[in-house]
Amino acid sequence: MDKRHLIAKRAARYFQSGDVVNLGIGIPSLCGNYAEPGVLFQAENGFIGVGATAEGLMVNERTYNAGGVPFIPVPGSSGFDVAMAFGVIRSGRLAATVLGALQVSERGDLANWSTPGRSFGMGGAMDLVNGARKVIVAMEHCTREGAPKIVKECTLPYTGRGCVDHIVTELCVIDVTKEGLLLRELAPGHTLEEVRAKTEAELSLAEDLREMVI
Repeated sequence: MDKRHLIAKRAARYFQSGDVVNLGIGIPSLCGNYAEPGVLFQAENGFIGVGATAEGLMVNERTYNAGGVPFIPVPGSSGFDVAMAFGVIRSGRLAATVLGALQVSERGDLANWSTPGRSFGMGGAMDLVNGARKVIVAMEHCTREGAPKIVKECTLPYTGRGCVDHIVTELCVIDVTKEGLLLRELAPGHTLEEVRAKTEAELSLAEDLREMVI
């Protein structure tokens, strides 16, 4: 299993049957492949019940997710307008959202929409990190250049402050607590020393630190 799918599979373990969950683009979008039955996925452009990616004759111009990917609705799904979609998000009815990140600070601050010279628009992320009951970041541990993405202080524009609950990378699982970042799990084949070397922020160790369950 490649690292992107490893991250997505572990992040999907936070979902339970009956949850309504929003998935961001990139690695988060892969979580749908690993969720247990009964989890419903919501799209900001107006849908609950986003299913598998549609291909060929199954593509329907009316069922595209917020990332522009065609999908097959699951039984019991529902379509509505964007205003209602954001009403769902802002009302606290989402059990969780899974987002990618450019940086996460030791206080759980999130930066995920702009880099120097490149701004893509925050989209629905600002609403999601404030409206969902649980915010999960699913990302690679470092940038392509090898720089830490889990930092003491975000240097990129914020999406939300103190909003992240869990961080899942190819190296580990980290909980964001009032006392700081708590290292909860280590991915198979990786060590504490490696994680600390690739993390700028201070990490505390869980008393029951264990190997990541994939």
